[in-house]
Amino acid sequence: MIQITPSIQLDEDELRERFVRAPGPGGQNVNKVATAVQLSFDVRGSASLPPPVRSRLLELAGRRVGKDGVLTIHAHRHRTRERNRADALERLTALIRQASHTPKTRRPTRPSRAAKARRVNEKKQRARTKQLRGSVHDND
Repeated sequence: MIQITPSIQLDEDELRERFVRAPGPGGQNVNKVATAVQLSFDVRGSASLPPPVRSRLLELAGRRVGKDGVLTIHAHRHRTRERNRADALERLTALIRQASHTPKTRRPTRPSRAAKARRVNEKKQRARTKQLRGSVHDND
């Protein structure tokens, strides 16, 4: 079991790992060894996640989630499999932790009467300043 938050635990059987060759520089090693990790997690089919967290996770993950509801994380920052596995798992847990926080509901507010008065006075002052910048007329 992987502990995400005090109330959320992921079963390791829900995760699938696939090792592929990493893109980018690395010399001969990059062509021989599959060190990059593709970590897959079925978000829609997971029994470990509560429904609100599941829906927020699908929204947060964006295009990393396929049409079938499977979240795929590609990790190829490091040169070794173990570090890439740890990196992918860390990124998944961070994403789930972020989805587990409920966003604060927005309460609509109105500007106070004093704020409205300040705004109007500033507009009037600005208008006066611009009016004084007008062209000078000769009254001869």
